[in-house]
Amino acid sequence: MTRFARISGTGSCLPPLRLTNADMVARLATAGVETSDEWIVERTGIRARHFASDGVFASDLAADACRNALDAAGVSAKEIDLIIVATSTPDMVFPSTAAILQHKLGIAGCPVFDVQAVCSGFIYALTVADALIRTGSASKVLVVGSEVFSRLLDFNDRTTCVLFGDGAGAVVVEASDTPGILATDIHADGKHAGILCVPGHVSGGHILGDPLLKMDGQAVFKLAVGVLEDTARAVLAKAGRTEADIDWLIPHQANIRIMASTARKLKLPMDKVVVTVDQHGNTSAASIPLALDCAVRQGQVKKGDTLMLEGVGGGFTWGSVLLDF
Repeated sequence: MTRFARISGTGSCLPPLRLTNADMVARLATAGVETSDEWIVERTGIRARHFASDGVFASDLAADACRNALDAAGVSAKEIDLIIVATSTPDMVFPSTAAILQHKLGIAGCPVFDVQAVCSGFIYALTVADALIRTGSASKVLVVGSEVFSRLLDFNDRTTCVLFGDGAGAVVVEASDTPGILATDIHADGKHAGILCVPGHVSGGHILGDPLLKMDGQAVFKLAVGVLEDTARAVLAKAGRTEADIDWLIPHQANIRIMASTARKLKLPMDKVVVTVDQHGNTSAASIPLALDCAVRQGQVKKGDTLMLEGVGGGFTWGSVLLDF
């Protein structure tokens, strides 16, 4: 019998501290940095974001998101036989955030690992889960995107610090005899590493380089709109589907202009695009599963809908997943 992978439950977690654009304007003003709500909204569509408190880590947000996803799927944590965490903000250099998460969920024994593909991380992780389920190496998988990007932000740089937020999203992916994930498509091109990066590392107990996020916004925008259209068309071709089959586009929530451009190229109206960037900002690897869970719980996404998930991030990485929910 052919094995397929299906999403059986979704969950998410946002830290309680919510910062509106007005809050950010006031915070930056104390450092002598000028910006405005109008400037932020016009360029990004972002109106608010959430920041984790000191002492709250990616694994903490992930654990809450996973518990919500497990409840939605009706699956016990002890039934999970693989955990994949997509994050660029791990709790430690090592062990993996997935290992720490596993312990917080009260389970042991199953394999766990992190995936680092920045904002495409959830797409990469879901692709790996699909492959391992199809080959029989796993049957019930937790796939998580969790980030505390607020720890990487330079609050003297208004072009980046207003963009990002913290949060986590998770899905339970189970083996099924009916298709769920229809096709996946992932790519990378390391020559673009410098346009979006955190160029620092730890050596000898010291931070070498710059540990804060750097981004060439215009270069990222130009590259993103092109590769997102390419990967969307590639995954549709692999699945033997067309744009007309898409019920919901759930893109990485980075910038409303990038999202709208992708929808336009796929001939999709914006009322078929799940948008949470206005309330969450860019939560990197967490953004797609966060948006998915919000759409499910708000009654937008329903069982049987065909979803296009796609992301693009530092590396440069990009990819997409087409699935029947």
